[in-house]
Amino acid sequence: MKFFKHIQVLWLVAFAAALSLQSCHNDEVIPSDRSQTKSFDYNVYKSWNNKYMELDRYAKGNRPGTGPRALAYMGLSAYESVVAGMPEYKSLELQYPGLSLPKVENGQEYYWSACVNDSYAYLMKRFFSRLEIEYPTLFQSIDQLHNVLHEQYTDKTTPEILDRSEAYGKSIATAIYEWEIGDIAGHNAFLNPQPAEYHPPLGPGLWQPTVSDYGAAMFPFWGDVRCFAMGQSDLIARPPYPYSEDEGSPFYAQAFETYSAVNNVIKNGPGAYDAKWRAEFWSDDMVDMTFGPPTHLAAIATQVIEKENLNLAQCAELYAKLGMAMSDAGVALWKSKYIYNVERPISYIRRVFAQKYPEAANWKTILNNPLTGLTGFTPPFPAYPSGHSGFGGAGAKILSSYFEYTPEHSGTYTFTDLCHKDRVEFIGTPRTFTSFKELGDEDAYSRIPLGVHFRMDCDEGVRIGELAAQRVLELPWKK
Repeated sequence: MKFFKHIQVLWLVAFAAALSLQSCHNDEVIPSDRSQTKSFDYNVYKSWNNKYMELDRYAKGNRPGTGPRALAYMGLSAYESVVAGMPEYKSLELQYPGLSLPKVENGQEYYWSACVNDSYAYLMKRFFSRLEIEYPTLFQSIDQLHNVLHEQYTDKTTPEILDRSEAYGKSIATAIYEWEIGDIAGHNAFLNPQPAEYHPPLGPGLWQPTVSDYGAAMFPFWGDVRCFAMGQSDLIARPPYPYSEDEGSPFYAQAFETYSAVNNVIKNGPGAYDAKWRAEFWSDDMVDMTFGPPTHLAAIATQVIEKENLNLAQCAELYAKLGMAMSDAGVALWKSKYIYNVERPISYIRRVFAQKYPEAANWKTILNNPLTGLTGFTPPFPAYPSGHSGFGGAGAKILSSYFEYTPEHSGTYTFTDLCHKDRVEFIGTPRTFTSFKELGDEDAYSRIPLGVHFRMDCDEGVRIGELAAQRVLELPWKK
């Protein structure tokens, strides 16, 4: 009799254990040697971000704010497509009202690189839809890259796992895109970057279209775009120096610094070559010639993930944070630009300095487009705060948070940026830095010897960018 009681007890214990295991499966994927995202390498991220660089170069309307916004949505989607295999991390779904994401199938295995592949492929076609008509061969290369990676994965997993993984990655991207559409100010804004209905205000020191092309205001309503982490109180820049034409005023001094820096480059004065090198290396202003300024920071990340041999989980976190920080920075910067409407240095210098320095009446920036012959260009939107500076500040802080202050890199990180290696249209010689802060600051202040910004623009741009990065870092990424 006791024997049968023992059997009954053992059966009940086994049954309870089975129920417990099933309960676990309702929350997470069954552990295996390939169950965790970190078991995969960085190559799918390298492939898609290199493709983004290629597309961004030719995409009209994709800079400045629309580019990092696309990077943010693609980065968030890819992260969400693999976070189920990252035990210490959690989805950000609950941070965003209206976002509803599919869940992994209980107890099923996923080939996480394939999830990322389909997520990027789906969204990249939508964020670059304009290229389908303007550059059809380039647009088709999105599908071609997806197929190349798909074929690589067929030799590394079963058809069932691959199909499930690709379907899941695409379903996450579809849900993210449906949520993106609800952001009216941002959705497809690249189709109308210079809306005719906007008319800039008139008044002393206020921005108006500038020589040499007198381009209409670009993205004047971008400040209404949805943010990922910044609150409303974060979005307004501190006031700039009060407008003044008095030689003793801070505003005049700021303009004189820009005026003198450009003249020094033109006249080949002390340090002129290095100043021009910095100015041209970080410019990235011209469509068809280079990718945009925020993409430069993403391109740096792509170089570093290969140098450090990051795994897929680390890439998922890094690219999501990087895109979201730069996107939020762009919203804050452009909201503030069209609140303060500070004129560009070229307008002030030609009007005010010409009274004392007659040659200033024809003063130009050194921002030229060798593809079109356009010289003395200034980007078509208000000066304060600087966009480049904000993107540089945001990107550098995210990179610093990930690669510096570690046992290997205690507050420093020596890195050579190869983004423009072998370019001949401008000085693209690689530049070396000893920290990401140094890199971001150089990006920012390169705009002064270029002639398109005052120092105050750069100072406040860096501050806003770093704040955007801090807000993204404060999101509840970990459990």
